[in-house]
Amino acid sequence: MKTLKTKVILAITFCLFFSKTSLTTQAKEAASVQHWPEITKQHWGQINNQPIWLFQLTNINGMKVRLTNFGAYVQAIEVPDKKGNFNDIMLGYDSAAQYVNDCCYNGATVGRFANRIKHGRYSYANKSYQLTTNNGGVNKVNHNHGGRIGFNKKLWQVSRFDNAVVLTYTSADGEQGYPGMLVVNAKFELTNNNEFIISYSAKTNKATPVNIIPHLYFNLNGDGQGTIESHQLQINADYITEVEPYLTATGRLLPVTNTPFDFRKMKAIARDIRTAHPQLKLAGGQDKEYGGYDHNWVLNDYDGNMRQQAILFEEETGRKLTISTTQPGLQIYSGNFMNGTVIGKKGKLMENCSGLAIEPQHFPDSPNHNNFPSTILLPEQKYLEVTKFHFSVQH
Repeated sequence: MKTLKTKVILAITFCLFFSKTSLTTQAKEAASVQHWPEITKQHWGQINNQPIWLFQLTNINGMKVRLTNFGAYVQAIEVPDKKGNFNDIMLGYDSAAQYVNDCCYNGATVGRFANRIKHGRYSYANKSYQLTTNNGGVNKVNHNHGGRIGFNKKLWQVSRFDNAVVLTYTSADGEQGYPGMLVVNAKFELTNNNEFIISYSAKTNKATPVNIIPHLYFNLNGDGQGTIESHQLQINADYITEVEPYLTATGRLLPVTNTPFDFRKMKAIARDIRTAHPQLKLAGGQDKEYGGYDHNWVLNDYDGNMRQQAILFEEETGRKLTISTTQPGLQIYSGNFMNGTVIGKKGKLMENCSGLAIEPQHFPDSPNHNNFPSTILLPEQKYLEVTKFHFSVQH
């Protein structure tokens, strides 16, 4: 009788154990089939009687990315620090109306051609083209970031928002002086590895220059606190493209060795930003004596494939941003012209060095320099450039 009772107890225990294990397995399986990221869409405003939408992507770790179809702007990126506190590490604005009136490309998608084209002119196949000019002194002698009304001032159409958000814009033949109709897709993805991936693809019906980029300003302190001067930066680049007044490219490459532009080893942005150097001074801005960074680094080992090329790190929070890209260049802009007149999130004023713009790109004025990687897209080709922003913490 005692033996039978023991057997019954063992059988019940055995059943309960496997039942519990089965339920745990089922719970894990249920979690594993959860669709990540979670994506929400809300009405945020309107322009010309058309809706402006705000999307939020949330991954399994609680990281959040918000973006809007107006200008294909990234509005916020919320990531944890080494204590687990989440903060927004991007400069930007609180309302749709502020993005409509944005002066500074705060989180924008920039195109058709990001950065400067000297005098807004270039030639291709024995034909000259004149683009609109919007930058370079009081007379605005150069073309910059797509011209007077670039992609950041356009309302993009929402193609899909299932496991990613895809926005589409059709740039008309002749828009801002560019030849050819250009159909552009901007794809925004968030992985459970805390990777925010931005892909730009495009097709044209005429040969045209294309250089579409994300123009994100980072401040890893979180919520716009302090400046980016204590941030440490590493860039995999032996050269920068030399600039002349108004920051157009000369076509020459300058070695970074023994200059303030040598970020091949991690160093604080503040270390050399106030060094007397003619290239720094040409960047201009609030610091009339030294200028600042607003230059293109020529990334090493470029072959069109995805490669890790830069790291931004903030020691106090432990936040670390690793940037991989298919692009050949990286523009670093230290916010030199931010003078406290622009009101950002939570009413904070954007001042000199409030954020660091990190812009994977093709080189400035590429259509006028045959020694630069080509930016001319032909009708038989497909444009595709991808950048991955990976966020982590370092204790």
